[in-house]
Amino acid sequence: MGSDHYFSAAPSSPENQRRIQVTLAGRDVEVTTAGGVFSPDHIDAGTAVLLANTPPPPPGGHILDLGCGWGPIALTVALDSPHATVWAVDVNERALDLVRRNAAALGLDNVNASLPDDVPDEISFRGIRSNPPIRVGKHELHGLLERWIPRLDERSDAWLVVQRNLGSDSLQRWLAATFPQGYSVHRAATSKGFRVLRVRRHGTPATEPLRVIR
Repeated sequence: MGSDHYFSAAPSSPENQRRIQVTLAGRDVEVTTAGGVFSPDHIDAGTAVLLANTPPPPPGGHILDLGCGWGPIALTVALDSPHATVWAVDVNERALDLVRRNAAALGLDNVNASLPDDVPDEISFRGIRSNPPIRVGKHELHGLLERWIPRLDERSDAWLVVQRNLGSDSLQRWLAATFPQGYSVHRAATSKGFRVLRVRRHGTPATEPLRVIR
């Protein structure tokens, strides 16, 4: 793709739409993917680890898939929680179009595929699930998490999957240092070279320094 990345706003690479068979929320379904988006040929290993190592999503409220790609996380959450409103957020317009197509094909009317700035400021989230775009660089990634994690509702969780050799442990330490009051951070699972990190927003700000649970 040259300088064209899955986190480009408007990928210049050929779209090359394709149909693939995947399993989402225990259902075998067919979805549309395309070039210029993340993992267009299958559900990538990190996303599969996240989906296999998180509890059922909240049954209602707003739930965020941050960096949604063609939509495996958002579509799974929408299937599992039909009464929730799922926000599939990405900077990649092609990815957002695919999420809309796939949600419509699956009969899901509870998915909003949106650019980050199009999510209303007053919305808070009962859950965040993300395979974040690590390759955007540390500065951009940190800014992304600093923007969205504070929008968690009280007593709600963000679940993040990060490859161990791409800095999952250092990200865990950064999260603990960046959100030291009212949050807790721990490693919920390790599988296939990936860590699943859970960031919990508590109801009352913590009075003690945050401990990283290992």
